Amino acid sequence: MKRRDFIALVAASAGSTYAAMTALDLLARPVGATTKFQLTGESKGKKIVILGAGIAGMSAAYELGKIGYDCTILEARSRAGGRCWTVRKGTTETEINGQQQVVAFDDGLYFNPGPARIPQHHLTLDYCKELGVPIEVFTNVNEAAYYYNEDVGSLSGQRVRIRTAKADMRGYMTELVAKAVNKDALDMPLTKEDKEKLIEFLQKEGDLSPDMFYKGSSRRGYSVLPGAGLQPGEKEDPYDMTALIQSGFGGYFRSEYDINQQMQMFQPVGGIDQIAKAFEGQVGNKITYQAQVKEIRKTPTGVRIAYTDKVGKPQEITGDYCICTIPLSVLKSIPADFSPEMQAAINGVGYEATGKIGLQFKRRFWEEDDRIFGGISRTNQNITQIFYPSSNYLSPKGILVGYYNFEETAEEMADLSLAERQVRALQEGSKIHPQYQEEFETSFSVAWHKIKYSLGGWASYTTEVRDNLYPRLNEPDGSIYLAGEHLSYYTGWIAGALESMRKVVAALHTQVQSS
Repeated sequence: MKRRDFIALVAASAGSTYAAMTALDLLARPVGATTKFQLTGESKGKKIVILGAGIAGMSAAYELGKIGYDCTILEARSRAGGRCWTVRKGTTETEINGQQQVVAFDDGLYFNPGPARIPQHHLTLDYCKELGVPIEVFTNVNEAAYYYNEDVGSLSGQRVRIRTAKADMRGYMTELVAKAVNKDALDMPLTKEDKEKLIEFLQKEGDLSPDMFYKGSSRRGYSVLPGAGLQPGEKEDPYDMTALIQSGFGGYFRSEYDINQQMQMFQPVGGIDQIAKAFEGQVGNKITYQAQVKEIRKTPTGVRIAYTDKVGKPQEITGDYCICTIPLSVLKSIPADFSPEMQAAINGVGYEATGKIGLQFKRRFWEEDDRIFGGISRTNQNITQIFYPSSNYLSPKGILVGYYNFEETAEEMADLSLAERQVRALQEGSKIHPQYQEEFETSFSVAWHKIKYSLGGWASYTTEVRDNLYPRLNEPDGSIYLAGEHLSYYTGWIAGALESMRKVVAALHTQVQSS
């Protein structure tokens, strides 16, 4: 049996190429929950052409370079990082419709138009540690922030503290369950002792009165805060249960329970691009910038990539293998020798329309006036949500994410002029924070589906596309391998790019070892 066939057989029995490589000692064996990804074996002098200097592309060159692979990265932009991008004073960007912006934020202030948060279980943190990227807490859920919805019953047009909505809804729900227990109305067998313990739990969980009614709670906050001397504080009356049900706030609750939407998350100190810069520091000498790929061709011995350089002159590069991290939204328009099945899969994946705006204010009124330090306010307006900064607390100025929206809402906002986007963000945000107009200074907005070389925020899969097209995208096409967040179940996250990179690097290295 040939070595290649043996590895394929072990891969089939192990369930994955990665598992097979570990079994055959082609990867260092894992030790503990987190470990460095480490290839073993030889590169055999193979040359890898990597398309895209985003996180997937640079991390692939970083890992392959550890054991001597000759990697070259072609990057269409004049910067590394792709969507892992931070804008600061002087940053320029032109959308595909010709709208150009120049960032006018104050020195020291920044805005992350793309990814901004890192969940605690994501591989991204392991690379932050390995590359020495300092991180700090990102407050994702802050119950001092607000819910604000319009056209939804008696709470329409009222900003409601998140903690009050949650405390009241929890109180009413536990009251209903407690009443059902007392009336033996639960469709489950419970002993008398079970019922007693359940009632005890519900009373404490919902802060119910002795007669099992929810009448409000200090958990939801005070109209007058407790103080010194004879000031015990004044509790607010709870919202009516019907009003809460009609408000639509319950739709926001579930978004804060997702494993990727933890209360405490992390961010790199100084901007998300610190991760990109750390990888660039390792592989920057392998990157050719302003290299726009024009053709991807197969050859009898590998691949040939045609591109134009920074002055528009045609160039070519050949290699034994290609790792293509170009978003599928862009890749589908590049002439290539993909198999018909692979090309169909590339063409069949849609991308999310999404947009953000950063708003600089001359005073951090959300901290000074509203006592909100980090977190997100949510609304059914087009702005969708407001992110409060989780750094530089109590400093004079700050930048809010004035909107982060998706799909039709993002498309509608993106079709506005830059000035109109700003006006809309200020108008709708002012309904939650009346200080907006007086304190506002400058803005920067991005519509990712109108950004050249991205043409979307992230891959958006339907169940049908996942089932029928996604598997083909995860297989090599001759000597060409695809990688990126779109080749993962963490679409839209940096971790998706890293997880995909590891899978592809492992598979490519296995192929080299078996040849």
